[in-house]
Amino acid sequence: MLQDARAHFPELVGFLLCIGMPVGVGLGIRGALRASSADRKFAWARAIVAGGVSGTLGGLIFGRWVSSGDYFPLLVGFGELSSRPKTIVLHFLVAFFIGVFFGLLFQRDVRGYGSCMGWGLGFGIFWWFLGPLTLSPLAAGMPIDWSAEQASAVFGSLVGHILYGLILGVAYGTIDKIWVRLFIQSDPLNREIEGPGLHIIRSLGWGATAGLIGGLASLPIMMATGVLPKIAGLSASLVGFRPILIHLAVSAVIGVSYGLLFRNETSSSGSSIGWGWLFGLIWWYVGPLTLLPLLLTGVCDWSTDAVSALLPALLGHLIYGVVTALVFSLFDQHYTHYLLLDPRTAAQERRRLRPVGTPAPALWFFALSLGVLLPMLLG
Repeated sequence: MLQDARAHFPELVGFLLCIGMPVGVGLGIRGALRASSADRKFAWARAIVAGGVSGTLGGLIFGRWVSSGDYFPLLVGFGELSSRPKTIVLHFLVAFFIGVFFGLLFQRDVRGYGSCMGWGLGFGIFWWFLGPLTLSPLAAGMPIDWSAEQASAVFGSLVGHILYGLILGVAYGTIDKIWVRLFIQSDPLNREIEGPGLHIIRSLGWGATAGLIGGLASLPIMMATGVLPKIAGLSASLVGFRPILIHLAVSAVIGVSYGLLFRNETSSSGSSIGWGWLFGLIWWYVGPLTLLPLLLTGVCDWSTDAVSALLPALLGHLIYGVVTALVFSLFDQHYTHYLLLDPRTAAQERRRLRPVGTPAPALWFFALSLGVLLPMLLG
């Protein structure tokens, strides 16, 4: 039962931090030592510089956004400092070190903006357990409290950590691409047959179509649960086709973002399901929980009551994400099959596809499990 799960919440935190983290770090170091002679060598400077700059940039964007209300989610649990400048400096220091750790841990796992956002989401959830629930109270000289009541009290910082992780992932993906282009991929002979503009236009069209179909697939759930007018930003008393049209238009626009961010992540229909679920989860946190309240009221509510009221929309977002990803995958696979027939592009397309055996399924399991479980458990 729910109350039993809440009573055992401290064990969940303990298993993640005292068992999962040491085992994961140990296996990662072991794998890095074994792969030290491989083609993709680990670059310490690239990880520290790209990660540190990304973390600082994410802290700047995120701090600029939330500091107007004197709320710093990355510092929750640490207590109040004596002055605002000290709070801002500490905020940027924490953001910088989170970014450095992100670069050191996930340099070999990220392949594009989609996977950067996915790892940023998972890392943000993990850091919420490690930071506000563990390290921040220790640094402030307070006892550690892993109870469900304490987690519910700081639940807003979980949404903040997730959004910061997404910003960190996008920033890291951009800076890492610049680093690779400047210092690694310097061979002018390995050029693409088509220009980047055609790839972008094609991804825009495929994403909009896939998003529209995903919106149609999630529409029955949104209507049955009664959250469609709320998601569309309208009063619940409004009925008719207006909420439906707004929902479909927004679905097509969000599908465009999937085409731009996740095109190079999926290599099969099975992997597209995982990335689609993750994409739907991301947009549930970004859309109804954050952007829509900001557009309508100027403030966002990350309280447990607001999250509980939007839980029915979570199922609709997951269905939307997986249908959008599957439809986009069909477009991409058909076009990739055409490119593989041309020997000039066959090798390049095989390098673009995500290989089998990456940690991506572990990311799906961790981020989806906790991203869906925590709002239900603590709401």
